[in-house]
Amino acid sequence: MPPFPMQARSILEIGAPAPRTAFQMPLGAPPPLHLRNAAEPADGHRRTRIWELASYLHCSIIGTCLSTSELRGTLRKSGFVVEGVSDHDLHGQAVGLAARHDRPAKMLNKALDLRHGLVLRQFEKAESEAELTALWVEARQRGDIPAAYWALLTHALASDALIRRVFGEVHMLSHLVGAANRADIRRLSQLEEENAALREKLERQQLLHHDTVVSQEARILELTELLAQRPPEETTGPKMADTARALQQLADDLERRLGAETRRRSALEERLQRYQEELSAAQSRGTVAEEQEALLRREIEALERVVASGEPAESEAKPPAAVLRGLALLYVGGRPKQVWQARAAVEGLGGRFLHHDGGIDDNGALLAGLVSRADLAAFPVDCVSHDAAGMVKRLCRQSVKPFLPLRGSGAGSLLAALDGPEIEALRRLRIEGTEGPRP
Repeated sequence: MPPFPMQARSILEIGAPAPRTAFQMPLGAPPPLHLRNAAEPADGHRRTRIWELASYLHCSIIGTCLSTSELRGTLRKSGFVVEGVSDHDLHGQAVGLAARHDRPAKMLNKALDLRHGLVLRQFEKAESEAELTALWVEARQRGDIPAAYWALLTHALASDALIRRVFGEVHMLSHLVGAANRADIRRLSQLEEENAALREKLERQQLLHHDTVVSQEARILELTELLAQRPPEETTGPKMADTARALQQLADDLERRLGAETRRRSALEERLQRYQEELSAAQSRGTVAEEQEALLRREIEALERVVASGEPAESEAKPPAAVLRGLALLYVGGRPKQVWQARAAVEGLGGRFLHHDGGIDDNGALLAGLVSRADLAAFPVDCVSHDAAGMVKRLCRQSVKPFLPLRGSGAGSLLAALDGPEIEALRRLRIEGTEGPRP
């Protein structure tokens, strides 16, 4: 029986939380403390729980550090019926629950700890506020905002000033991301509208130009016929000279108008070509952004599966040891501060981890022996030398072993690559026993 029995009910049936004051204050007034009960002495070694934080932080924590699916799963485990509830209502109710010292708040705190466990352990090593700030700046630069935000807010050494600063940065980042996306969409829509308008204008100009040329040719033909029908005595003398001058002036005027229309058409075609190139470039950027989003989503899903597999009783994921089944992975290159994450990810999935730094400190001649001991190799393309990457590819092709070029040196890229067909084929061979264990 759970320590806090609760009958299943809809999240919308929960009573509204106690009124919370928005994070607003007059200019010059001291900002609120981040701890709800600032009078109690803080434990210098214990992390802060979510209900101990000021209520103005709960909205950013729930919205930034937990996905909608994770939030629904957590509230469902707490005994609430969340089906049919909109994401906005779900978020608002979760913010209210976070301020209570009861089972739902504890479940939210536990879900956040499990979701960001790797970064929490990294931040626990900080022994001063300066080290804590440096870890936050590094995480922000590489885009790992959610985990670092939760780790810093709950750290025992986080001061009120530091938390207010980090809260403001996360708040402004959400505005910047939304503004950038809106600007790209607005510019793309504007280019499409201008392109359509230019096409329509060019078609009208071409029709007008064609009608003008046809009418001018008809007029010249008519004048030529009239001239041919005149008696011989009218084709000589002063009258003929006046008629010739009039015809020459008409021809010059027509040539002038035709040249102006031709130049105008050329200018319109050049402008249309320029807008078409801009539109094509914007569409290409959108395609690249969508591909990068899909790749990042795969990495996040891989990380979420690993985090979920570490939950002892409440997760339905397979045991980590059943994923790689003792396969040996050679990791070449990478940043020293992130190699331990890759090692923990591989060993946590039941594999063996071999590492070569790509020739910085390790001898490049060792790569051949490491490839012979490994079942597959991987290297991050953003942190490995060209010579080391080329040697790994050549050695793997010679020994008929798969190699995985990774998008980045983070653990998410490696975990996403381990879901590929090459790893599934190696696992199948290991399960069927057609490949013996390597030394």
